[in-house]
Amino acid sequence: MIKGFKDFISRGNVVDMAVGVVMGGAVTAVVTSIVDNFINPLIAMIFGKPDMSGLLILSANGASLKFGAILTALINFLIIAVSVYFFIVLPMNKIKEMTAKKEEAEEAEEDAATKLQIETLQEIRDLLKAQAQ
Repeated sequence: MIKGFKDFISRGNVVDMAVGVVMGGAVTAVVTSIVDNFINPLIAMIFGKPDMSGLLILSANGASLKFGAILTALINFLIIAVSVYFFIVLPMNKIKEMTAKKEEAEEAEEDAATKLQIETLQEIRDLLKAQAQ
């Protein structure tokens, strides 16, 4: 039972997921700071309020439709999506691309070495045949 738990915990998936959660928290803190200290003040400069949640409110019969809050959520989502793409996805894709190119170069080098070995062995075989005759 303990061994099974140890195997489960030491598997790459669990560790990767834990790292992802920690990094997600860190990215959330950065994005929240950008939104609170840069985007919301820009919105306040333009609309006079720090966010759009108080704007575009339609009220009828005690119910309110808050289009400004939806716009604020959409802007926050886009900021998070852009941050994740440019700071996590794009660098990881570049790293994978570089790794793939390195592996291709190593495979090509191994193929060239194997081809050279085969050619050398064929030459030796042909020389041995010629000597035997």
